[in-house]
Amino acid sequence: EKFAQKTCASSSTNSYDAFISPDTLNLSSFNKLMKNLEEIHPEASRDKILNALLEVRRNNKGVLSGLSISSIVEWTSVIL
Repeated sequence: EKFAQKTCASSSTNSYDAFISPDTLNLSSFNKLMKNLEEIHPEASRDKILNALLEVRRNNKGVLSGLSISSIVEWTSVIL
């Protein structure tokens, strides 16, 4: 069951699904993170924010879990 869920998420073309699996960061944390970043950077498109988040994840050995939302926001803001 868990394998099927991951397979579906990885094959989706939705930018959220391509960005992060539900097992890595829960949806409410993701929504808080995006809302915060959109308020701080109103000039940045959602895609630009997601790309910056992907870069933060790459720079952190491929994961965001274990980082506080404030740290993720700070590092993403530097990239944006």
